[in-house]
Amino acid sequence: MRSNQQTTLKGAVTLSGIGVHSGNPVEITIRPAPANHGIAFLRTGMPNGNDRLIQAHHACVSATELCTVIGDVDSGAVATIEHLMSALFGLGIDNALVEIDGPEMPILDGSALPFVKAIDKVGVAGCGVPRRWIKILRHVRIEAGTAFAELRPIDRGFRLDVEIDFANPVIGRSRKAMDLSAAAYRREIAGARTFGMMKDVERYWKAGFALGASLENTVAVGETAVVNPEGLRFADEFVRHKILDAVGDLALAGLPIQGAYRSYCGGHRMNVGVLTALFADRANYAIVEAPGTRRETALAEFGVGLGIAAFAAEL
Repeated sequence: MRSNQQTTLKGAVTLSGIGVHSGNPVEITIRPAPANHGIAFLRTGMPNGNDRLIQAHHACVSATELCTVIGDVDSGAVATIEHLMSALFGLGIDNALVEIDGPEMPILDGSALPFVKAIDKVGVAGCGVPRRWIKILRHVRIEAGTAFAELRPIDRGFRLDVEIDFANPVIGRSRKAMDLSAAAYRREIAGARTFGMMKDVERYWKAGFALGASLENTVAVGETAVVNPEGLRFADEFVRHKILDAVGDLALAGLPIQGAYRSYCGGHRMNVGVLTALFADRANYAIVEAPGTRRETALAEFGVGLGIAAFAAEL
């Protein structure tokens, strides 16, 4: 049964590891937060000694190359937030404070599963305040060559339909569609790992990316086979991870979405871009207290200060 209440964690959880791009050690603590707090990141350990609070919101995104970054690099930013945001969104966590002592989230095993397991250990608590949704009213689509991302209205829930098409025959073309729920997220998406092609490694290193990547946190794809000795967790793990990323990026909408998301050869830039296109016109969406109710109001102002919600936990 879905809860129409906002939620948070029952207790704090701490995880540590290295950043997949920076290679630097980092520790995070995910703490409970009150109703209407949303998801926010507190950057600690800054060179000037000043902590910085950054809302997990699409308006705060500063980069989308190979990962999603929020905040300003000069005054404090947090990179590679998509896996944690995906776990929070998928499990129905509306309110949380993420304390982090470095500029990049830990990659852990390359999936959202370690975050899910940590959250499940403490559990989810209701906040006693109604949850709201963003209801898609009009079709919104962005394109880049043959690639596209779009949002469409549907009667209820949130549906994802993601297709990838890589020249590398190990990945190839794959498509997966699903209705998002906490149970489906745990079962089908959380464990799908990030991936990269061996031929691109040297180029990434020169550009300052993938300095912490290894077979422990990334599916390495060769010309004819997966390099990791354990192989894949799912036959279609590649497209499942793209769904995982899309869930995390779309969590930056600020509220859960009632609508359908479709992408072809998308990625972080297009996931965030379709949100920008959505909020560019207030006729594209409305805020509803619960899908299907009559209490729908057009959003007067959708700013960073609004609480950032995720999908309802199955309580």
